[in-house]
Amino acid sequence: MTAEKTEQNPSNQVGRAPSPPRGFFYNIKLFVLCHGILQLAQLLVSGYLKASISTIERRYGFTSQKSGLLAAFNEVGNTVLIVFVSFFGSRVHRPRCIGIGAMIASAGVFVIALPHFLSAPYKHSNFMNSTKNNSSEICQTKDLLNSDWPHQNCSQQDTIVHEDVFPILLLGQLLLGVGGVPIQPFGISYIDDFASRRNSPFYLGILFAVTVIGPAFGFILSALMLRFNVDIDKLSHDDIRIDRDDPRWIGAWWLGFLVAASFLFLSSVPYLFFPRTMPKQESTSNEHNPKLEDELKVERPKPDQMQKLTLVQFIKSFPSTMMRTLRNPIYLLVVLGQVNLAAMVAGLATFMAKFIEKQFTLTASFSNMMIGGVNIPAATLGIMTGGLIMRRLSLSVRGSALMCTVSVLVCIMFAVPLLFIGCPTQPIAGLNLSKQKDSSDCSVQCSCSDEAFNPVCGSNGVEFRSPCHAGCRTAIFDDNGRNINYTDCGCIGMQNTPSSAAPGDCGSNCTHRLLPFMVLSSLTCAIASLSQTPSFMMILRTVTPEYKSFALGVQFMLFRVLAFLPAPVLYGKAIDTTCILWGEKCGKAMACQYYDLDTFRHRFLGLQIFFLVGGMVCFFLSFIVLNKTASEQLHINQPKSSIEREDDKGNELSNQLLCEQSDIHHNLKTKE
Repeated sequence: MTAEKTEQNPSNQVGRAPSPPRGFFYNIKLFVLCHGILQLAQLLVSGYLKASISTIERRYGFTSQKSGLLAAFNEVGNTVLIVFVSFFGSRVHRPRCIGIGAMIASAGVFVIALPHFLSAPYKHSNFMNSTKNNSSEICQTKDLLNSDWPHQNCSQQDTIVHEDVFPILLLGQLLLGVGGVPIQPFGISYIDDFASRRNSPFYLGILFAVTVIGPAFGFILSALMLRFNVDIDKLSHDDIRIDRDDPRWIGAWWLGFLVAASFLFLSSVPYLFFPRTMPKQESTSNEHNPKLEDELKVERPKPDQMQKLTLVQFIKSFPSTMMRTLRNPIYLLVVLGQVNLAAMVAGLATFMAKFIEKQFTLTASFSNMMIGGVNIPAATLGIMTGGLIMRRLSLSVRGSALMCTVSVLVCIMFAVPLLFIGCPTQPIAGLNLSKQKDSSDCSVQCSCSDEAFNPVCGSNGVEFRSPCHAGCRTAIFDDNGRNINYTDCGCIGMQNTPSSAAPGDCGSNCTHRLLPFMVLSSLTCAIASLSQTPSFMMILRTVTPEYKSFALGVQFMLFRVLAFLPAPVLYGKAIDTTCILWGEKCGKAMACQYYDLDTFRHRFLGLQIFFLVGGMVCFFLSFIVLNKTASEQLHINQPKSSIEREDDKGNELSNQLLCEQSDIHHNLKTKE
């Protein structure tokens, strides 16, 4: 019988159990590679949306607060379902769930691009079908205008699309959030379960770096796509009569979503082939070592206690389990520190490109290139460096807390000077600059529309909302029918200077401050990112293995409820409070046209410092708690003093005497 068994199982030597079948996808390194590509695609979509948000805002007339809500709305579906990740945990096929979720997210991205195909071609302010024959931009008397001139370019189709487009965008964001629920929690727990303890921080550091590279590619893709006109698929080149430098320019925001959605779908396919479980990483290189295999069996992750519950039991026990998890002081403080940093990142990522665009009078394409090519790579370098430092120094939990505290403190020191590097608002007639007494009513007779927005820069250095508001009566065109200058401008009227105005804004004339701003901003991103990997490893090392999936689920839920959802709306509201002129079209409020740049800078970057201080306080408190716990543990384990040892010896002698007396008494009774 033994010989027969040996013949039937030649590979089964010395009583060793046959090794399980392994395929190409039974490799944790391959999973890390695929998960990095998937997160790259997912975060590319997120970065592209944030890079294009100001363009979508101008295209459909949203306020910054409304744009912030749109940017954060994918977290709604994510927040509702993220809790169930902790319930399903490892009882489901995690790779397959990740792949299906990514496909749903891809469908949501296609939906976000849908409004462009339902909309009529965009008509910018004072849109003209025949520029040379239409002089509505310049100063005209009332009797030359139609009574309905302010609304002559409005149509019922424009109104319907404007009202219906926002729900469509929200639906796409909702699907994107629902599909993205299992990607990061299942991916992190899967890697931490089957990667070696030494390599796990390095792999997670790679993934966290990819989460920053993804948005970088999104911003760069946006910079390329916004160079094309929004209606490049609907209008010919001759019909597009404004340049990219024109403040009214709208780029092809929808085109990048089609590219990103396709990439996201393709990156989701490999997950359908990964196994539900795989051997611990060390077993690959030590396959024929039975002793080591027995040790690895002990190292396998303990079963998650939440997996023993039914769905109803899980829902009932969720509040008590969540409170038990949050009562872990280290877990709570680290998560709150991460929430502060996540809120800062969410707000800056959504509106930093717009901030640079408005502050330094740059195009949206160039601003996105600055974010994607400078700031985000700096943050990537910081994340990778943080992971390498942890691996090289083998930092303990207490060392990780100290590293997070110091990095955020240094980050604050670099962030404060940013409050003073910026540009003042350019002189704008009728807004931040009083008109001369003799020309206070110079444009009244022109009957300029309140909806007009075609900025021109007067020869006196003052900016006007339109040639009409500058009192210009003559427009000069080139051979292609484009405005190149306006003359006979009554509201400019400088002595010994031609009263003319050039198309476009005057600019802030302080673009030389962009370089120091970007240098300090990049350093701030890099230093703050050093805390990313250590803080996550603190979470994984301070919660019990049985509740690891649940702790990660609660962590990501708090991220969304306290950071990703409210932060963009809060930043958008702060930006809206700095607006000094709101746009109007067809009798409806549109996006802001002019901001008070000093107030914009102080409130926008002030929120950044506020969240950095909050994160530093939380990390510092976690270090204090860990230090106190370590001191108490050391006190318990330290050798006893000589006095304590003598007391113990005295107690031992007393016990021996009592025992001897008891024995003597017992013997006497026996003899009797």
